[in-house]
Amino acid sequence: MKTQVAIVGAGPAGLLLGHLLRAEGIDVVIVERASADYVLGRIRAGVLERTTIDLMDRLGLGARMHAEGLLHDGFHLADGERLIRIDIAALTGRQVMVYGQTEVTRDLMAAAPERGLTVIYEAADVALHDVASDRPYLTFEKDGALHRIDADFLCGCDGFHGPSRRAIPASASASFEKIYPFGWLGILADVAPCHHELIYANHDRGFALASMRSESRSRYYVQVSLEEKVEDWPDERLWDELAVRLGPEAAAHMTRGPALEKSIVPLRSFVSEPMRHGRLLLAGDSAHIVPPTGAKGLNLAASDVHYLAEALSAYFLRHDAGKVAAYSDLALARVWKAERFSWQLTRLMHRFPDGDAFDRRMQLAELDYIASSRAAQASIAENYVGLPL
Repeated sequence: MKTQVAIVGAGPAGLLLGHLLRAEGIDVVIVERASADYVLGRIRAGVLERTTIDLMDRLGLGARMHAEGLLHDGFHLADGERLIRIDIAALTGRQVMVYGQTEVTRDLMAAAPERGLTVIYEAADVALHDVASDRPYLTFEKDGALHRIDADFLCGCDGFHGPSRRAIPASASASFEKIYPFGWLGILADVAPCHHELIYANHDRGFALASMRSESRSRYYVQVSLEEKVEDWPDERLWDELAVRLGPEAAAHMTRGPALEKSIVPLRSFVSEPMRHGRLLLAGDSAHIVPPTGAKGLNLAASDVHYLAEALSAYFLRHDAGKVAAYSDLALARVWKAERFSWQLTRLMHRFPDGDAFDRRMQLAELDYIASSRAAQASIAENYVGLPL
């Protein structure tokens, strides 16, 4: 098989890139190791920046998002006693939208056949070859046979554990990583949210987050040690802990219900540089990971895809290779700013095992400063809603 662009990974980044390129008449094939049902079954974040919303609208795939998504003008930081509202609409003139990553993926997936976007699911043992040459290709196994796709460019949108990043020689790349000494225990339940906006809470017992997927489905998290097991947290214990950490105002409006899903997610910050090696270009989690505190994961992947689609369109439609050459530097400039914000917010809102009484006082002083400073709130709002492309 021969194509212009072969994409590894059919998550939101790979599908979004595929749709943008197909809209320009560029030939694309996407290969995905998992089944379509498995991809849709992954529970992920759901706060969309304007950039991500605009890309869906540009493709004409935003109808359900606008019908079912929840526009938010702000969010809250809590210090155990009070809610500090960050009015992002007033401070930036923009909003964010709560719409699950799974739903974004579903919309992109559903539109693929009618738009001529080829997606090959359950492609096993995907391997990338000759990525530094002008004739790269990938191989995979399906239905007991070995398949090969030759392409002008390979795009790795296959996440942190995928093969794309590993196809870049260690001598040609550098990685930067911070592993956080805790995780998030999350619960998804069909109950009304305790507040119409997100609440990020810093409590003496640790971080908590009140979020939602819709007006009738809520997503909550609490900070736990990496040694904790989901089995140690029956529903009632988790609801009790959330009520304490989120504070009295949120607890008074919390509706409890049985968990649809519970899991513990570790937190890390990670960047691999560069994001291009020869004819291989990386996007999303294959190149970088952010802790979910700043709601940047999907949105950062979308900004990568924006730059990457522009670069490949310029190459194929105008025979201009300059944007491909500049892609990594352009994307990384935004990546590192998002990494900084996510790291900063994670440091502010979580209890660290090696933290002492002084560190705790610094957190509380910072929250108190944010509560009284429009300039501090504006900085947080600008980063939360998404920096300009």
